[in-house]
Amino acid sequence: MQTLNVGAGRTDDEYKEAQERHREELREDSQSDANYFFWAAALAGTSSGLFAVQINFLINTGVFDLLRLYGRRFGTNYPTVFEGTVVMWLAVLCALGFAARKGHRWAFLVGLVLYGADMVALLATFSIWAFGVHGFFVLRWFQGQKALKDLKQVGV
Repeated sequence: MQTLNVGAGRTDDEYKEAQERHREELREDSQSDANYFFWAAALAGTSSGLFAVQINFLINTGVFDLLRLYGRRFGTNYPTVFEGTVVMWLAVLCALGFAARKGHRWAFLVGLVLYGADMVALLATFSIWAFGVHGFFVLRWFQGQKALKDLKQVGV
């Protein structure tokens, strides 16, 4: 049985099935984009030297660089400040990842602001390659929040 305004000769059931498929695709997109918070946390841990391997070429965090450059005197008096900053950064990224996986759009927006500010710090330290990696994460998190926004508009 066809109904008016359902779309291109589809039945009600086909239209509802297409809508549900679209909702599921948006959910999957936001879930996969939320996983990039965990990737960012792992890469930040790798660039900080907290793990056994330290890579500073493509992977870098502006806050860590600024703390190393301008906080040397502070770091000699309080040696755990840098490690505490790294652990706090990783905890925030993981918490944002869990919140984003639950479908909270604000987590993506906080990630965008956090990494946007860190991109400014990367420009101050002339880490252009790491700026590009940050830009990739910002793009993915923007897409994730957009998928959640579209999902809300379509109706959950």
